[in-house]
Amino acid sequence: MSYLADVGTLAAKDLRLELRSRDTVPAMLLFVVSTLVVFNFALPAGASADAAYGLLWAALVFTAILGVTRAFAAENEQRVLDGLVLAPSDRSAIWLGKVIAVVAFLALAEIVALPAFALFFQPVSWELVAGVALASVGFAAVGTLLAAMAAASRARELLLPLLFLPLVIPIVVGGVGASIADDPGRYLGFLALYDLIFAILSWASFEYVVTE
Repeated sequence: MSYLADVGTLAAKDLRLELRSRDTVPAMLLFVVSTLVVFNFALPAGASADAAYGLLWAALVFTAILGVTRAFAAENEQRVLDGLVLAPSDRSAIWLGKVIAVVAFLALAEIVALPAFALFFQPVSWELVAGVALASVGFAAVGTLLAAMAAASRARELLLPLLFLPLVIPIVVGGVGASIADDPGRYLGFLALYDLIFAILSWASFEYVVTE
């Protein structure tokens, strides 16, 4: 119970900071909507629905990058990351608390992005919603670990996307497949398996990452 209490405290801290500062979520909302508007005008008339789904997933990936880049921004700006690591709690609780906060930020962006996608391109199906929900967990799990790795680097805004994009290609493949395939369950299962594997790997390796 102490572990879960630590996770809840850390997640609540990030959510409270965002409510006060409004730095991350408004930027994510503006970015994803602006991207979909640009894609709406850039996509040729008569383009296939598959192309529209691809553009949506591209927008979601880059919105996720924006969110995870800010995951440790407050700790870096206030120089309290070392104190957080030295706190008498399991360091993996830091990762899990951050993941919960990032998933919440992504969910808020997606609540706006999906209706915008329906307005500009295609109706939103339950398969797409399920795929986006599973993808959000994967984005947050991988992105939070990589954000912790890049936190000490001066070029973290450049380093993080370079590390993040190759690792989330399977999420894009699964998400697009779930959106357009005749058998979406196979792709949704793939996304769930990805989330499980990378969540376990990220949770287990986070302590080593932050102590190094």
